Amino acid sequence: MKTRAKIWIYSSEHASWYFVTLSTASARNLLKQAKKQRRGWGSIPVVVTVGKSVWKTSVFPNADAGGYILPVKAKVRKAEGIEHGQTVSFAIEFDRWK
Repeated sequence: MKTRAKIWIYSSEHASWYFVTLSTASARNLLKQAKKQRRGWGSIPVVVTVGKSVWKTSVFPNADAGGYILPVKAKVRKAEGIEHGQTVSFAIEFDRWK
């Protein structure tokens, strides 16, 4: 499914992580596909495409964000010219082969 979301940063004293929060509809769709195939912490394995970058990762439930969050790797952000606060278009699919 294709969707859009704004990049935000979670910072700690040790590192900064970049995420997007999935829409309720996107999260619901992934949950339906994943059924009982979730991993630790309720994560769901996914394949994500942003521009020409494709990678496997997981989305994670996050109460503070109000749904599921998707980490966006530094390698992808650099390759696609993505910065904090930018709204990004991406495709996300449940990774059935995990």
